[in-house]
Amino acid sequence: MSIQIYSHFDGGNINIIDSGDPAAVKLSIAPDAGDEHLQWFSFQVCNARDQACVFSIENAGTVSFPEGFKDYQAVCSVDQEHWFRVPTEFDGQRLIIRHAPPADIVYYAYFAPYSLARHQALIADALNSPRVRAETLCATPDGHAHTLLIIGDETPQAKKLWITARQHPGETMAEWWVEGFLGRLLDGDDPVSRRLLEDAVVYLVPNMCIDGAVRGHLRCNALGRNLNREWADPSAEASPEVYYVIEKMKQTGVDFAFDVHGDEALAYNFIAGAEGTDSWNDHKQTQLDEFKTLLASISPDFQTEFGYEVDPPKSSDMKKCTDYVAETFDCLAMTLEMPFKDSAITPNEQIGWSPGRCQTLGMACVDAFWHTLPKL
Repeated sequence: MSIQIYSHFDGGNINIIDSGDPAAVKLSIAPDAGDEHLQWFSFQVCNARDQACVFSIENAGTVSFPEGFKDYQAVCSVDQEHWFRVPTEFDGQRLIIRHAPPADIVYYAYFAPYSLARHQALIADALNSPRVRAETLCATPDGHAHTLLIIGDETPQAKKLWITARQHPGETMAEWWVEGFLGRLLDGDDPVSRRLLEDAVVYLVPNMCIDGAVRGHLRCNALGRNLNREWADPSAEASPEVYYVIEKMKQTGVDFAFDVHGDEALAYNFIAGAEGTDSWNDHKQTQLDEFKTLLASISPDFQTEFGYEVDPPKSSDMKKCTDYVAETFDCLAMTLEMPFKDSAITPNEQIGWSPGRCQTLGMACVDAFWHTLPKL
């Protein structure tokens, strides 16, 4: 039977140009709604077991972050649970995956997908804990429930820790991080988690952009809005995901904010702070530096040498979550970035940066949050 390629499933994204010859398959990535961004891909290959396939993504040179495909290896899975890296090359125009599928049906993706079903199971599992309740903040433009998890007791003295993840839906590593973080936070046998929740309440949005995730987008929601550029003036109609999170933040207050992302180009785990905000001072710089140093001492996968250039004083972009929350609530706020590629300081050639490694970093952050709590 001839090779078949599909992407009409949750998170799928690929267009077929020519699949007549398994050794010369031509594909393209479909853009997000709004046509401003594209890069995420996820597709299924059938009837190609043990054939030497070549999948060429023809428009890879026109994606949002072409540098993200340099020294990058795509991921593959047979069961959609275990993902491994496969030989991939980028010539500046085309991303070429060379691989013989080990089964009759396999999947290829930019990074290990995190499905809507898994997202829903994550929430349902969390709600088995007496420490957790859920609040549906709104319906998304596509009609999905936009869910906030509230973990711990909302007492006046409790520190308010806000965590948002996956504002950019293609950055699936963010929700894998949430899974690890949440699993440890709700472990009743973990003394650090118990102590953290004695003094703090955690407000967690596991997936800020469900519509984009289901549609197979890189950065935008169903209406083409990049949610991490909506914080200064969100719309209840076009970017309700941000609008209603801010409304809830105004009700609760924020003592600490942590926005979880992935970076296409940099092969490191790192943190970006709010150094460009108007109220930035030496105390806030010390808080940020101490947190980064602390996390690096806890996790060998995290480092402080490589990251984004620090914003000059008073140059903040209030459209971004970290800058907006830091300035609006006068709190310590930061963005965690994880790689689509392998971690350069702790490489693993077979799996690269992976779901399991995201989860482990999420678990490590429980320690970092607990140690930081008395300093807030």
